[in-house]
Amino acid sequence: MKNKKIDRHFKPPKNQSFFLFGPRGTGKSQFLKATYPNCKVLDFLDEATQLKFLTRPESLEPVVMAMKNRDILVADEIQKVPNLLSKIHQIMEDDSYPKVQFILTGSSARKLKSAGIDLLAGRALSKQMHPFLASELGSKFNLNTSLEIGLIPVVWSSESPLETLKSYIALYIKEEVKQERLVQNIAAFSRFLEALSFSHGEILNLSNVARDCESKRSTVDGYLEILEDLLLGYRISPFKKKNRKATVNSDKFYYFDCGVFKSLRAVGPLDDSAAVQGPALEGLVLQNLRAWASYQNKGVEIFFWRTEAKSEVDFIVYGENIFWAIEVKSSKKISPKDFSGLHSFSEDYPQAKCFFLYRGAHAEKHGAIHCLPVEDFLLKNLVV
Repeated sequence: MKNKKIDRHFKPPKNQSFFLFGPRGTGKSQFLKATYPNCKVLDFLDEATQLKFLTRPESLEPVVMAMKNRDILVADEIQKVPNLLSKIHQIMEDDSYPKVQFILTGSSARKLKSAGIDLLAGRALSKQMHPFLASELGSKFNLNTSLEIGLIPVVWSSESPLETLKSYIALYIKEEVKQERLVQNIAAFSRFLEALSFSHGEILNLSNVARDCESKRSTVDGYLEILEDLLLGYRISPFKKKNRKATVNSDKFYYFDCGVFKSLRAVGPLDDSAAVQGPALEGLVLQNLRAWASYQNKGVEIFFWRTEAKSEVDFIVYGENIFWAIEVKSSKKISPKDFSGLHSFSEDYPQAKCFFLYRGAHAEKHGAIHCLPVEDFLLKNLVV
């Protein structure tokens, strides 16, 4: 899977400091090195550098004084030295220092929030780096491969992607959860991750998850907060704008990458492979939608829609100039019964453009519903 440099759709802010968050392995450091080859870098994964600035934040002052106006300073994995943010804030507000652009990367904002730091009081924008988009990979994108290993750059570019994927969560547990002492019982947290994989693409019921992983509900609540702070999972909310039909109130949960989901989901002789492939495809579409919406920077939001009567549409993409309803199916054939949720949604929201994404080979149109192969939609519709 070794690859040449892939151009990312992410566009960094010009001349303004910003945080760049994202799970490990999504290519933050590589992107910044390629984009700013002459920038000053402080790597806080290096223990000596981390210790120096953790114990003496004032060590940053001579570093900045040696720079020029509009120079760029990258602080990599800033969550390792959260107290340094106060010094950065002070330097930003002090006119005696050069006007440096700070780029602060991190795989989690948890320690920054727990330290009571306000992320520089709005003086730095907050951005996120996602796994690869299909449209970033272009001709290199393969749907079947992506469903197996996901789109995390460090996995995708590995000589042994499946082995790298298996070690990915173990690395997070060791370096983020265990070292930072986020949980006391690592075994219980590992059981939680597997139990939660059965909620990927489903309405989230934490009481069921707690029962499945044999933990208290309050413990599972804390585990989920940690998982979201580490950017390994997220929830999407039900669409409720001007609803006519009664809709559910609970969120749906997804792991941030379909490869991570599949690596956590236990599959054995008694498991139905279709029960895994469907959520994996749905998650793959959603992670592409989230990255695309994030990189556009136009306030596009993503929801799902489900009525109390069980009518459902997988994703609602809503923004100032966009309104899409998207249903995703792992089947290779189109069946009219698969349109029921889109038809129900269209009754209330005729303004929405409806997509039916499937694993067939041909684009079709059935009334107002655009039926597209998943690959075509990801490669052609989600281009920044």
